[in-house]
Amino acid sequence: MFYHQHVTALPPSPLPVSPLPLDTTLLRPGLRLAIGLSGGADSVALLRALAARSSELGIVLHAAHLNHGLRGAESDADQHFASELASSLGLVFHSHQVDTTAEASQHRETIEEAARRLRYTWFRQLMSNGVVDAVATAHTLDDQAETVLGKFLRGAWTEGLSGIHPVVNYPEGRILRPLLAATRPQIVAYLQDIGQAWREDSSNQDHAYTRNRLRHQLLPELEQWNPQIRQHLSNMAQIAKDEESWWQSELSRLAPQLILTGRPVRGGGRASTGAGTDENTLALDVVRVAALPPALQRRLLRHAADILGTSLSFDATETLRKLATERRAGQQLALPSPLVAERTPRELRLSRNQPKTKPSATEPSCQLPVPGEAKAFGLRFQAVSPTPVAPATIRSWKPGDRVTLRYSSGPRKVKEVLERLKVTGTDRANWPVVEWQGRIVWMQGAELQPTPELTISAREQ
Repeated sequence: MFYHQHVTALPPSPLPVSPLPLDTTLLRPGLRLAIGLSGGADSVALLRALAARSSELGIVLHAAHLNHGLRGAESDADQHFASELASSLGLVFHSHQVDTTAEASQHRETIEEAARRLRYTWFRQLMSNGVVDAVATAHTLDDQAETVLGKFLRGAWTEGLSGIHPVVNYPEGRILRPLLAATRPQIVAYLQDIGQAWREDSSNQDHAYTRNRLRHQLLPELEQWNPQIRQHLSNMAQIAKDEESWWQSELSRLAPQLILTGRPVRGGGRASTGAGTDENTLALDVVRVAALPPALQRRLLRHAADILGTSLSFDATETLRKLATERRAGQQLALPSPLVAERTPRELRLSRNQPKTKPSATEPSCQLPVPGEAKAFGLRFQAVSPTPVAPATIRSWKPGDRVTLRYSSGPRKVKEVLERLKVTGTDRANWPVVEWQGRIVWMQGAELQPTPELTISAREQ
C-alpha cells in the first residue's frame, strides 16, 4: 500500500521472456476486465502479461488505480505512474481518490482495514456502474502461502485453510485472481525480461505487520526444513477448497435428513410447522448422530449452529459431540456462543440463548467487582481474579468497540462480530459486553482471547 518514490527500472533482457503462469480459464472472450493497478511488481506484471495476450484471449482490458491519499504528493506520483503505464499500453484508465485516514477514523478501523474496504468498494462500484464486468487483483502463490500459514497458526477450520480463492462472486460482478500460480521470483524475472519498472512497497519491510513477519521470518525459517513449503501451502489451499466444496454438497444432501427444526412436543419428536414453530431451536437425533463418523459429526454440528446464526470453535464443537454421543439425558450446556444445548433421551437440542429479561434501550451500565458478581441484562455475571483489582463495567456495546476473538490475529469490530452472529433488532442494540481497563474482555456469544488476570462468565438469572 505504501510505496517509495523510487521506481525500479530494468533494461530489457536479450533472452526470451520468462513465462508467467496465468489462469486464463477465468477469462472469457468479450470480458471487460479491470486490473487493480497499485504500481507494485505483482499488479504491474499482471497488467503487462494480460495486455500482451488480450487479443489472443479476446478480452477488453482496463486499468484501475485507487489513490488512497495517504502520502500527499507521493500518492499523486503513484497515480501518475499507473496512468502513464496504462496510456503506454493503450488501455482505458480509471482512477479515484479517497481519504483513507478520515475513513479509518470515522469507522474506527486501522488504515489497512479502511484501505482494503475502500478499494473493494470502488471495484464493486466499477462493476455496478457497468464500466467493467470483472476486476482482477494480483494475488500470487506467495500471498496464498502466507495466508494459509497465518490461518493455520490461528487455528482455522478447513474453509479457512482454503486461503485466497481464485474467484470471489459479488452481486455486481466477479473479483478474479489469475496470478495465484505465479511466484515472486517468476514475477521479478518476467519484469526484468521486458524491462518494466515497478514500485517497491516500503511497508513490506515493517515487521509490525503479521504478514510481514510470516514473509520475512517464519516462511524463510520453514524453507530451511522444506524448500517447497510455499508450494505445499498453496497445494493445501487447493485441497481445502475442493474438500470444502464437496462437504457443502454433502451437507446440503444430508442435513435435511438429520436436523429437525421446530419446537419439541410432549412425548418426543418435533413440531416442524404451525404456530408453535420456533426458528431459534433445532435438534438432532442422537442415535443417528452417534452412528456417524467424527468428521461428519463435526460438520453437522457446525452446520446446525450456523443455521441458528453462530459459529463454533473446535473446543465447543468437541463438547457438543460428547454431549450428543457420550453423556446421559437431562444435561444442559451453555456454550461460549449464543447457544444452549440440551441432551434429551432422543435428541440433542440447540437453541439461541435468549435472555429471559429483555434489556431496555436505556439499560444503564453497572460495575462488576473483581472478584465478585453482578446482575445485568438478564444475566448473572461472575468475575474471578487471583487478587482484587479495579472493577469491570458491564454495558451495551457501542460503535467503535473492538474485541480480539480467540485464535484471531488482531482485533475486530463488535459490529462485524454481531453481523457474523446474525444478531439483529433490539438484541443487537443492547448486546452486552464487559469492559476492563479500557478493553472489552467479555462479549455475549463470542469467545474472546483469554485475559490472564481475569475470567468473566455469565449465566441466565
